[in-house]
Amino acid sequence: MTDAPDKPRAPQDFERALDQSDTRVAQFKHDKRTPLDKVQHVLHNNPTLVPVIVLLISLVAFGLIAGGRFFSAFNLTLIMQQVSIIGILAAAQSMIIITAGIDLSVAAIMVLMSVIMGNLAVNMGVPSVLAILVGFAGGLGAGLMNGLLITKVKLPPFITTLGTWSIFFALNLWLSGAQSIRSQDIDANAPFLKFFGEAIKIGNARITFGVILMILVFVVLWYMLNKTAWGRHVYAIGDDMEAAELAGIRTQRTLISVYMLAGLVCAIAGWASIGRVGSISPQSFYEGNLQSITAVVIGGISLFGGRGSILGALFGALIVGVFQSGLRMAGVDVLWQVFAIGWLIIIAVAIDQWIRRVSA
Repeated sequence: MTDAPDKPRAPQDFERALDQSDTRVAQFKHDKRTPLDKVQHVLHNNPTLVPVIVLLISLVAFGLIAGGRFFSAFNLTLIMQQVSIIGILAAAQSMIIITAGIDLSVAAIMVLMSVIMGNLAVNMGVPSVLAILVGFAGGLGAGLMNGLLITKVKLPPFITTLGTWSIFFALNLWLSGAQSIRSQDIDANAPFLKFFGEAIKIGNARITFGVILMILVFVVLWYMLNKTAWGRHVYAIGDDMEAAELAGIRTQRTLISVYMLAGLVCAIAGWASIGRVGSISPQSFYEGNLQSITAVVIGGISLFGGRGSILGALFGALIVGVFQSGLRMAGVDVLWQVFAIGWLIIIAVAIDQWIRRVSA
């Protein structure tokens, strides 16, 4: 006696079986992920978590090494003062690196604008407010020069800004005669230039207006990059320039605006640096370019563009400041402080590469 033939299945039976199969496959794939894979995915979606975690670990570690004086209000606010100028430069650098570019002239623009402000206000008797506005206009112009060379002449950002760094540095020396403007002369003729060196004292804490300015710069730029169409265009350009153009984004105009805004931020940093240092020197902040890039890289912003939060650069600058302060309190020589920062950069880039390899 033969078996009866199978009844033909209804279409809904096939759909139900297919759904169950998809669910089993999805569960299998999900279960294949190791805890390390899950961490990788979380960091890929939240790149700012890396510098936040490193900052917290650094605070705890140096607090244990250096004792209670590390967590004193005076020391913590001093760290913020020390990183305020580099932090503002890092904010400018972040926008450019998000577009998959780089700017080696940020510190030279900053110092040049401070020299222009100082010469106008101190040596030529121009009202301080007008001198500052001229410095801001100069920062926009310097950024426009970089942007036009990169977008219209099609020069690589690295080569372009390396060249303009030399140009701006030479102009610094020419305008200043390689001479500094002393603190006493600024106090006598244009004390408003040192506004950002003033501080609010709360107990032992000393919060300068320069620190407040740094935080405001980051907040404003974070809003522009994350809450506006312009910011979405900036990230799209860094992720894939050709795809951004096909999507209708005016990439050249956006890139020019990024470099101009970065130049303006550098000019703002130039004004703040006068209050931080107390004088104006054409050779100050000579390593500002590398320090700003260091803060950006440690802050989790990808050097390949299109990924990372500008707030990460703020945390990156603070990490450098915490390391320098903690190692100094621990009695570590300056040479080994630089050594430690170098390893921080290498580790940050390695982590970025690892996060970028996350599976889809």
